[in-house]
Amino acid sequence: MATGTLPPRPSSGTGTRSPGRAQIAARTLRTDSWRKAPTLTVVLLSGWVLYAVISTATQSAYFVKDYHYLSPFSSPCVTASCDPAARDFGAWFGHFPPLLPFAIVVLPLLLSFRLTCYYYRKAYYRAFWQSPPACAVAEPHGRYSGETRWPLILQNSHRYFFYAAVLISVINTYDAILAFHGRDGGFGIGLGTVIMLVNVVLLWAYTLSCHSCRHITGGRLRHFSKHPVRYWVWTQVSKLNARHMQLAWTTLGTLMFTDAYIALVSAGVLGDLRFFH
Repeated sequence: MATGTLPPRPSSGTGTRSPGRAQIAARTLRTDSWRKAPTLTVVLLSGWVLYAVISTATQSAYFVKDYHYLSPFSSPCVTASCDPAARDFGAWFGHFPPLLPFAIVVLPLLLSFRLTCYYYRKAYYRAFWQSPPACAVAEPHGRYSGETRWPLILQNSHRYFFYAAVLISVINTYDAILAFHGRDGGFGIGLGTVIMLVNVVLLWAYTLSCHSCRHITGGRLRHFSKHPVRYWVWTQVSKLNARHMQLAWTTLGTLMFTDAYIALVSAGVLGDLRFFH
């Protein structure tokens, strides 16, 4: 072989099936319980999706009028099917048929933001698609084209869904502010207020910890010293970004918990614990 030239590329096969790779019959040489992580991901994500589908489909207990607790699964309520007191942004649509989510305007955007999130890609690629199921474990697929073809090429739109997520976080913040509401219409604080506030703070943390946000704040800068403000913002976002995985799971939990609490109070199963009327 001439000096400086590369060996010929294999004519067929990819990854562990390439002719130039060692032929090992075992799927992996790992001896630890590597199946636990993808299995747990399947169980938790499937359970959350099932709960979300049931909650948004029934929509019978989504709003507590006395304290203005509006479930994040139904916000913003912009249909005539919503309680008039929950229509903070007006009624953009007429009555919805059964099973159609009240928050149909924003739910597709939120779902797209989560689905294209860099961490969630890793999670469901490994858990549901097994591409690969774990590090150093061969995937069962014969070919791999990455995110260069339909439909995975749509993953590149994540940065645009980030802007939508910021707007939706603003709406959730507005809902949390309105939750400082007393039974008589004045100022009040209840356990639901605290739950909604914690949820929105964590939602902001997850949204701002996004890789796209980190690129927006500090990307394309050649000299941090010439942009001290952007450098400081980028540093703070980077700290959040290191916890992006934990925030991704935590916010799924707080969303479900907030919705469940509001549903129980709205249905009369629980009474809201009031700290200040």
